[in-house]
Formats: sequence, structure tokens, C-alpha cells
Amino acid sequence: MRWENQSSVSEFLLLGLPIHPEQQGMFFALFLGMYLTTVLGNLLIILLIRLDPRLHTPMYIFLSHLALTDVSFSSVTVPKMLINIQTQNQSIPYAGCVTQMYFFIFFCCIDNLLLAVMAYDRYVAICHPLHYAIIMREKLCMCLLAGSWLFSCAYALTHTLLLAQLSFCDDNIILQFFCDLAALLKLSCSDSSINELIIFSAGAAVVIFSLSCILLSYGQIGVSIRRVPSTKGICKALSTCGSHLSVVCLFYGTSMAVYFFSSSGQSHGEDIISSVMYTVVTPMLNPFIYSLRNRDMKLALGSIFRNNNLFVN
Repeated sequence: MRWENQSSVSEFLLLGLPIHPEQQGMFFALFLGMYLTTVLGNLLIILLIRLDPRLHTPMYIFLSHLALTDVSFSSVTVPKMLINIQTQNQSIPYAGCVTQMYFFIFFCCIDNLLLAVMAYDRYVAICHPLHYAIIMREKLCMCLLAGSWLFSCAYALTHTLLLAQLSFCDDNIILQFFCDLAALLKLSCSDSSINELIIFSAGAAVVIFSLSCILLSYGQIGVSIRRVPSTKGICKALSTCGSHLSVVCLFYGTSMAVYFFSSSGQSHGEDIISSVMYTVVTPMLNPFIYSLRNRDMKLALGSIFRNNNLFVN
């Protein structure tokens, strides 16, 4: 499909970060540091899971995919934002904008589904510990992962193909630092009712399905924990899902903030702050949550450092 024939606009202007020239260096260093922390932290998680045989379990396999998704999700928006800050050139080609939007939706959808899959894994581990190995067998894990990736691809592709049918006239200013689907629909001079219908129906279905799985899983976990007679048993059960629950709260908390500020007509500054929290801060914090709150990850990290010291000596 030749996207150029559908629109008279050849490029868009991303004016979401109005940074003064004297603050340019400070913000560039800040976002660059956050991005490098995101990439290195999540790649470290993937490396630990790959190298340590004790982490070759469904929970950590899902976590490695979540870490890969966080790196990719951040890489969709942050490098372009850094280039815009450094060069003071906020333009992005039409095809580049649509491509960025596709991958943004793609990885956002995968995040939702992976968090739901990980919640189900914790439910089986805590509520059915004796049958965990039978239920969470390798074939099921691969099906859950493949289904999440394939569905997300189809979901993002649907939005992209529908957007490619729209025309854009004179207005090409996006008040964000990335190509957001909702912002692009506002700029279109075509009828976007079908696009909006898909957003509210399919988008709501993805979020409701994921949240329902998470809430039902933790509801059952809560019921099981109440039956545990000892405090030690309760702490052990909570320690296995504490990191995941923290990531869920962070992800959906920032998601709701983005939706609230963008739909309620709040100030542009608040909208940008919530978007930065969602796209930059959340992927950066996830490795810290899993490494600091997870005993197995800390043991794996210590094991690697000890092996490196032995190798050096």
C-alpha cells in the first residue's frame, strides 16, 4: 500500500517537548541516561535468565519476553525524541510516523497480554503448586507466548491499515513527542468513525481481558493465602508475586494517567508528563523492581559476579 497517495501531508511535526535551547543539553542527558538504563537493565534480566539454569522456568521465560518488550517499547519513541532534542528538528516523515505508531501499539498490546499471562502463571504456582509442572508445561507456555505476539501483531496491523485509508490535509502538528494514534485521528480530514470504533471496541477488549485475568488470578491468590495458617507461608506466597504486582500497578497506573489527561482536556504539560512516565519511566523501573524484590534474580546476579571474579583471579 502506497501511503503517500492517501495524504497530502508528507511529514508531521512532533511538538510535544517544547524545550528551551538553554535546557537542551540537560534534557538530552536526562533522557539518554534513562534510555540507557532501560536498555542495559532489561538486557541484563534477559542475560541472567539465559545463563542461569535455575531461571529456566515459565515465570522467568515470561519475564524475559516482558524485558524484551520493554526495551523495544522504549526504543520506539525515545531515540527519535533524543534526535529531536539534539537537532531541534521535530519533523518525522509520514511513513516513519505510521511505522512508529504501529510498533508503539504492537508492544503496548504485548505488555498487556504478557502481564495477564504472568498473573495466570502466579495463580497456578500458588493455588495449584502440586500440579504446576503439569499445567504450565512447555507447550502451553509457547502457545501463550506465540498467541500474545501474533495477536498483538494483528491488532497493531489493523489500526495501521485503517489509518492508511485516511487523508491528512494541512494540519500536521502533533502535540506529543511520538506519533500517537489518537492525535493522528484528530488531524485527519477524513471520516475516522471506523477507526474510533475499533479503538474503543478492540482496545477495550484487550485491556478488559488482560485486567480481568490479572484481577481474577490475584483474587484466587488472595483466597488461597487466607487459608495459609502460618505467617511465614503467607510471606513466601506474597514474595513470589510481589514484583509482578508492582509492575502491574505501575503499568496500569501510568496508562490510566495518560488516558485521563488526554481525554479530560487537562493542560498539555500534564499530558506530556504522564506520557513520559508511561513510555520512558515505566520500562526503566521494571528491571529494578524485579532485581531488587526478587530473590532468584539477586542470586543469579551474585552468581555471575562470583564467576567473573574467579575468572579474573
